[in-house]
Amino acid sequence: MKLPHLLLLNLAVAAYLTGLIWTVQLVHYPGFAYVAPEKFGAFHEHHTRTMSWVVLAPMVLELGLAGWLAGAAPELGAARWGQLALVLLIWAVTFLISVPFHNRLGTHGYDYVAIDGLVRTNWLRTVAWTIRSGLLGWLLWKVL
Repeated sequence: MKLPHLLLLNLAVAAYLTGLIWTVQLVHYPGFAYVAPEKFGAFHEHHTRTMSWVVLAPMVLELGLAGWLAGAAPELGAARWGQLALVLLIWAVTFLISVPFHNRLGTHGYDYVAIDGLVRTNWLRTVAWTIRSGLLGWLLWKVL
């Protein structure tokens, strides 16, 4: 595959996930605090089940594409490793920070401290995806 096409695929997936994470960051996660405690368990179970379909496949695709780009484009220099490092950071934050907060909410129900922690720590993913999208857009512009 030609480099511009691989960059464009990476950018498309990253842009989708960036838009999604900004919606989650500004609308969805803060909205958790407004769910009545007695309805929170059902709400969170629904959230977890439905968001998995929206997030998991694109994240796996992004990881594969980021690895492919890093391995196939030495002409991008350090940026090829930087974009992959951002994806690995996102995965680490997701599974080491976000998932434990979700597990806590799934087990104990409404917990404002866990909701607040989820909102605050999600900025790491929001910023990382935003930087990655910008980096990929710049690399694509530079290659074209």
